[in-house]
Formats: sequence, C-alpha cells, structure tokens
Amino acid sequence: MKKVIDLYKTDLTALTHSFQDACASTAFLNFIKTLKIKDDILMKYTSSLEEACLECNNCKKCQDLTFCKNKVNGYCYTPIIKDEIITFSYDACKYLQEELKRDAYKSNLEIFEMPKDIKNASFKNIYKDDKSRVPIIKYFKEFMDKYQNEEKPKGIYLNGSFGSGKTYLIASLFNEMAKKEIKSILIYYPEFLRNLKSSFQTNYNELFNNIKKTPLLLLDDIGAENCSNWSRDEVLGPILQYRMENFLPTFFTSNLSLEELENHLSITSSGVDKVKARRIIERIRQLSLEQSLISKNRRK
Repeated sequence: MKKVIDLYKTDLTALTHSFQDACASTAFLNFIKTLKIKDDILMKYTSSLEEACLECNNCKKCQDLTFCKNKVNGYCYTPIIKDEIITFSYDACKYLQEELKRDAYKSNLEIFEMPKDIKNASFKNIYKDDKSRVPIIKYFKEFMDKYQNEEKPKGIYLNGSFGSGKTYLIASLFNEMAKKEIKSILIYYPEFLRNLKSSFQTNYNELFNNIKKTPLLLLDDIGAENCSNWSRDEVLGPILQYRMENFLPTFFTSNLSLEELENHLSITSSGVDKVKARRIIERIRQLSLEQSLISKNRRK
C-alpha cells in the first residue's frame, strides 16, 4: 500500500513540476486564465494545453490558410470544458469557415462521370477573347433573370468543335445558379448510359428519376454514345418528354448539329428509324435553343 501511495506522490509531483514549468510562459499563463478552471485540474492536461496554446497563438498571427502553422491545416486544437473535465477538438479557423461557406453552394451541383474541377467553373474565368462566345454569355444572363422570375426559359443545345469549352460554359452557368440554391446535375452522357444499364439490379429507378426530375440538367457530349433502341426510346425519350412537360430547363453539348444528331439517332443495330429520331429532335428543340461554338481547341 505504501508503494502505491509513493507512486501517486511521485506522479503528482511530476505533474506539478510540468505544469509550473509551462506556467513560466506568459502566453501559456494567459491562455489557461481564459479557461477559468482550477490548477489541480489543469495540470492533468499540461501537454495538451501547451499544444492548444501554441495553435491558438498561431491562429492569432495567421493571415491566410496558406500560412497555417498548425498540425491540421485550417484547424485549431481547442480545449472544451464540461463538468471540470477537459476534452480537446479540432475546430475550423475563421479562414476555413469562410472558405467552406463560400463553397457551400457546390453541394447544389451533382456531377456524373465528369472531372471534379468542373465544379469550379465560373463566369469570371471564361475566355472572353472569342466573339463566338458573346451570344451564349448574353443568353446565360437572360436565362438567369427569366428563371428567377419563373418565366420557364429554355436551355441551350450547344454544338461545335472539340475542346472549344462548351461544357465549361454551361457548368459556369450552373455554378451561378447553384449560388441561388438551384440544384443541377451534369452528366457525361455516353458513360451515364453505360452505368445506367449496369444498374438494372440495383438503383436504376433512383438514378433515372434523379436525372429526369432535377431542376437543371446538362447532357454532355450527346451523340458520342453508341445509339440503341433502348438508349433512344427507353432512356433519352422519357427523360426529354418528362422535362418538356414540366418545363425543366435542359442543356446539351455535342460535336454534332441537330441535323447530324438526328441522323445518328436514327441508326441502331436494329436498322434505321427516322421517325423516332425525329421525335427526339423535336423534344430537344422544345427544350433548348440551338447555338454553335466554333473555336480553337483550348485543351491543347
């Protein structure tokens, strides 16, 4: 029993010395005073409090996330006191909170089989040295005004040369709409069809309905898929029909004009069906305005 008491005294003495040494620092002393808790409790957490003090002082001197000196970038190791027990958590600093708040709108954009950085597309980064973009940008501004006024504007069928920035342009519009709490989905259409077909036994209906009912939709690179009766008549047709009936703005990008797309959609392994292809094109015309963008390849 005596040995146990001696060990306790030794540990207590070590804790006391460690705490007293830490208190030799004015910064540490000022930090623990803000906690308003007794020393005999504080000394049990000396090393953690020293770390919290250091990180707190780092934050006071910090000017930006790029200058963060803390162990976890953008977070401060912070003591939390409850019933005279101290726990510690990593709390986001003001700069990270601002960044998270600024980017919160991105949750309103859902992308499917597209580069993640498409969520960073913005009007301010659009190349404005190309006159062919001017009518598109003007229409985007009209679109936003009409949408906010519940005027049910049409989307755009944007066709043109490879790498001209068609997808980026529409993504920049969707980002602006996301800031206004408007949800959208952007899908790379050829890959979407492949994934939809493989989801028959799992979440086919959920995936299909999300695409069909989203407030804003981009079908990217339509015409690049292998056309089949299923993709044309069971997928594309019903999506367009639902969106047309419910006045849901729909956007398209393609390397094909509408005439070329009609020819593409008419040919399947089962033969040629120009009537069904024409029906699809008529729905696209009801949903969108055709616009061409012929420009140099920006991806080089």
